[in-house]
Amino acid sequence: MAEEAESGAVSGEEDDAAKDEIWCLRRVGKRAEWLRLPEKEEVTLGRSFDVTYQTLSRSCPLMISRNHCKFKQNEEGHWTVTDNKSLNGVWVNGLRITPERTHTLHVGDTIQLGVPLGGKEVEFEYVLVRDCLKSVKPFLLKEPVEEEAAGSRLKRTKRKYSGGELDPGNTSDAKAKLSRWSHAEPQPQGSSCAAVQQPPVQNIQTAEPAGPSRTPPSSPAAAGGSEKPQKNAHCSSELACFQRYIRKMRVLKKKVQETERRAASLQAQPVPPSEELEQLQGRLEVLKEQLHSEQQQQLRRVEQLEKTFCEEERRLEDEKKQQEEESLNKKLDDALQKHRQVIEELRRSRKDFEEIIQAKDKELEETKEAKEKARAQKEEVLTQMAEVLENELQCIICSEYFIEAVTLNCAHSFCLHCIMDWRRRKDECPICRQGVVSLTRSLVLDNCIDRMVENLSSEMKERRKSLVCQRKGER
Repeated sequence: MAEEAESGAVSGEEDDAAKDEIWCLRRVGKRAEWLRLPEKEEVTLGRSFDVTYQTLSRSCPLMISRNHCKFKQNEEGHWTVTDNKSLNGVWVNGLRITPERTHTLHVGDTIQLGVPLGGKEVEFEYVLVRDCLKSVKPFLLKEPVEEEAAGSRLKRTKRKYSGGELDPGNTSDAKAKLSRWSHAEPQPQGSSCAAVQQPPVQNIQTAEPAGPSRTPPSSPAAAGGSEKPQKNAHCSSELACFQRYIRKMRVLKKKVQETERRAASLQAQPVPPSEELEQLQGRLEVLKEQLHSEQQQQLRRVEQLEKTFCEEERRLEDEKKQQEEESLNKKLDDALQKHRQVIEELRRSRKDFEEIIQAKDKELEETKEAKEKARAQKEEVLTQMAEVLENELQCIICSEYFIEAVTLNCAHSFCLHCIMDWRRRKDECPICRQGVVSLTRSLVLDNCIDRMVENLSSEMKERRKSLVCQRKGER
């Protein structure tokens, strides 16, 4: 009973673990090679050996960069993708993301690595999904830990392989090792034997123009002189050599697969013959060593081709810059020539304008002198008129401007207050001494004096106002 209870508890824990949801990248169009995204871990993709998932293209070795991109969770738990300056870019929902800038992903987003070739679909296209481990586990790409556990049943090999084949110190036998080589797209610990499955090498030539960020390495406008035939011949020889290596690797892979099948059949026997198994293992060692050597040479060839493409791209960019500089220099010379012509025309126009301005200045000076003379005459006349008006508009008794001016029968004018006060003493005109017969108000004089007072200072206005009030009060 206790054992049944323990087994029931273990099975319950396994069921709970199976129901746990995980993040993964579902490979579009395939029910295998899905990539698991562990929580709070950084996942890198590329064709080098030091990434989490090694991704090698069958159609174009340079489609995926060495360190193409990385996936990482942010503080909020959302997965993000970053393009590590890859050659052909990372595309999210059909749009290329900016290199070295974090882009947040959501469930259902599509992630494309590289671009399509020859009108076909993108080779590496994934969809971000979150599902329970039990439902997606059959489709996940096996991790190195699982491979080591699967190969622990076989004997330990006699040779330790480098990082391109196996990890140092791995104790897996021939079957576990060959499982990595037989993978269509190797994992981080696998090698780049997927290149054996590549189509003819001519696809490599079209790989560079297919990328959105690359330009054709040999364009008629950019190539010049006798360098173009030499470069084309060199590239053709490199590609032919690369094709020979691929064919040789295919043959080696077939041999490895046949030896693997024989080793598996011997392993399946109840009592496997040790001598034959050791011979097969020795043969596998030799074949793998040859395959590894060929693979290293192929990788060096790929790196050399990539270096050649980069150099060609830089050369084309330099030629393009040089052509742009020559074009700009030519345009600048034309602009400078036109500028000189415009300056010469402006100089001639300036000379003509200076002559016109001198003539106008002379006329203006003459006009100014005439105006000064007219102004002086006008001021003199106005001064004389002001003096006359002041003398004629002042009362001879109070020496002030008329206040309620009145005119006597003798035609002399005085202030009403002043003449009334004078008549109390003498009933005669203060000027001509004639008898006062009549007094007549002079509205014309009052209006004229009021307008004159408006142009006087505020002090004079206050003085006249107080004088008017004083005389009205005395009445």
